[in-house]
Amino acid sequence: MINIGIVDDHAIVRSGLKQFFSDFVDLRVMGEAASGREAIDLVRTVELDVLVMDLSMPGQSGIDALAMIRAKAPDVGILILSGYPEAHYAVNLIRQGASGYLNKACEPTEIVEAIRVIALGKHYISPAVAELLAQQLNRPQDVAPHQQLSEREFQVFLKLAKGEAAGDIATALSLSVKTVSTYRTRVMEKMNLASNSDLTYYALKNQLID
Repeated sequence: MINIGIVDDHAIVRSGLKQFFSDFVDLRVMGEAASGREAIDLVRTVELDVLVMDLSMPGQSGIDALAMIRAKAPDVGILILSGYPEAHYAVNLIRQGASGYLNKACEPTEIVEAIRVIALGKHYISPAVAELLAQQLNRPQDVAPHQQLSEREFQVFLKLAKGEAAGDIATALSLSVKTVSTYRTRVMEKMNLASNSDLTYYALKNQLID
């Protein structure tokens, strides 16, 4: 039996996934969460094999929660199920500890396939993600600027792009304001950008934020 946690801020999505999974005798939903922070609490308190998690949620997003979940529950598989296409986040998040990445437009049966693979302690690499990984291996010089960022730099970049203040970012990520400022400087240098408005424009252009 594979014990699953579902993390999505939309109750109807959680309900739909739970109902869908109930059709498979080897899948059992053990808990739900509506934010990244709730997801962290869920893995602390419930024995899970695979966490199926959205990215875009209010408060602490799936991206923010990923590293902390990895630290608190290193053996839990994490399947990102996002509305964002693979090209936007998949490679970054797999590097940061996700076990797999699927777009919500995928066939529902692929979610089950991915869960079963991840429950075995493996990564689930869809054909779309495999193509992205192959492109990066073949042409490392063509890697997009945001894909050169470290995990923390990427988190700070997204929050700055959304217009969040340094103090709020520091609180959300348990960092000092000075550290956030240091990350901001690194992000600007790596991405060759000059201002927060440049970050916002880049993120919107590349569909990293709505």
